[in-house]
Parts: sequence; structure tokens; C-alpha cells
Amino acid sequence: MTTRHPPRLPQEIAPVDDRQSALTALHLGGDPAALFGYFMDLREESDRALAGLPPAGGKPYPYGRCEEITRDLFARLSQRLAQPAGPVERALRAFVEGGGVLHSVWGVLRGQYFQNALQIGALYVDVSNDTVVVTKPKVEILPVAESGLVPVRDLDHFRQTAERYWGATLYANHLAPTLAPLLPMLSVSPGRLAPGLQSACDYMIALMCRDRFEQAERWLETGPAPPADLAATCLAAIPADLRPLTGQPRLEAVAACRRAREAACWADPDWRTARVLDYLRLMRGPGG
Repeated sequence: MTTRHPPRLPQEIAPVDDRQSALTALHLGGDPAALFGYFMDLREESDRALAGLPPAGGKPYPYGRCEEITRDLFARLSQRLAQPAGPVERALRAFVEGGGVLHSVWGVLRGQYFQNALQIGALYVDVSNDTVVVTKPKVEILPVAESGLVPVRDLDHFRQTAERYWGATLYANHLAPTLAPLLPMLSVSPGRLAPGLQSACDYMIALMCRDRFEQAERWLETGPAPPADLAATCLAAIPADLRPLTGQPRLEAVAACRRAREAACWADPDWRTARVLDYLRLMRGPGG
């Protein structure tokens, strides 16, 4: 009997099977130094484009900018592979055309922090390796099996990593109930400009949808409510139509999960897009 696995989530690392291993060895195994040098060159281009970003967590670029660096570099790589020039780009193009996996991935690295990277078949390519410890090499290439990158399992795994990596305190999102099925957590972290709803990345949104908002509902029902002063500050920055309608915001957030489940919103991309647009409006503030 064939074991059926749930569909892979956006940016989830893909299993390395015999085919991916063979394709990696065939197309990319001949000159590791050239592959490393190629990604170092791309990283230099990304650095020139992104060096003007404001400090993250009170620290200058590249600290805390793994998402921005990986996204910028992956876009550059995709453009290059459309018209490959040079042996590395031709090898990467042949690898992809042969069925090789090349995509961005996100997860928890070595039990310590969230990390964005690239997966190229059997290879883990971290092009922002210096964004936590800035003295590390900018690029690291390892076999996927040795990388230590694992998918976020659930909200508890996310919370534990956020506490460890960001120094965050996590509360239940009772402040924007209609967003709570997808964004059930409110994080407060030292050095960050403002509290934030978690997590608006594609992977976590898809993870909330996969169990039809069950774990989101459990957290909203049992997680700590934000303190009154924090709640008041946050509510002042939330558009009026996204704020709680009653004096029982916890019940509103839990009810939003149940309504979304009953309406099969977990399978409705239009509903999901509308909630993300509401989140972006929230990020702009009350006049958004």
C-alpha cells in the first residue's frame, strides 16, 4: 500500500529521493567551488541592492534580513536561468529541465531560529547565512540531510522558536478577530518597532488552513490575552472594521475560526486573499 502524504506547503522543504539525488550529482556535483562562487556573486548583487534597508532589531544590514536577501537573490536567479550564460547557469537550467527541484524554503534551523534558504535538489543553499551571526560566511551549501532545517510543525513549534529567536512574548490575537483563523498570535519582541500578528508568511497561512483552523482555535481559546495597556495601544492602530464588535473578543476570535471552518474557507483562495488584504490594510493603520 502506498503511503499518502499531505500536499507540501508553500516553501516547505521537499523530500530528497533517489531521483533528486541523482539529478544533483549529475548536473551540480562536478565543481562545488564554482557553484559556491556563483552564489557568492549573486549575493554581492543582492547586497548592493539591499544595503540601504533600515536596521532590523536595532542592528545594521544584513542582520535580520534573511527573507529579503533570499527573495531578492532567488528573483535574480530565476531571471538568469531564463537565459543562462556560463557553465553554472547552464548546469542549473539543465537540472531544472530534467525535473530537479529548485525553490525557496523556510523553516526552523537547528532548533534555534527561522531561516529562509534555497533547496536545489539534494542541496541546501543558504544565501543569507550571515543574518544572525554576521561574522559567518555569506553563503553556505550543504546536503539537505545535514542542514538542520525542518518545517514548522505547529503553533507550539512556532511559538517556541519565536521566543528563542526573537525574545518574543506571544499572546492570542483577540484584537482583530476576523484575521484570527489565519493569524492567531500577537507577538511582542524587544527592539521591534511594533507588535505584530503572526504569521503572515505563506507557509504559516497554509498550515492554519491545513487543519481547518483547529490549532488556531485552540490557541485563541486557551492562549494568554494581551495585557490591557498593550491591547489598547494595538487597537488604536487597527482599522475600525477589523476591531472586536463586542466586549468578549476572545469569544469573537474563536467564533471566527468556527465560522470559517463551517464555510470551508480553508479551501477558498478568495477568502484567504481577502484576509491577507485586510492584514495589509491593518499594517497601514486606521486610515488604511
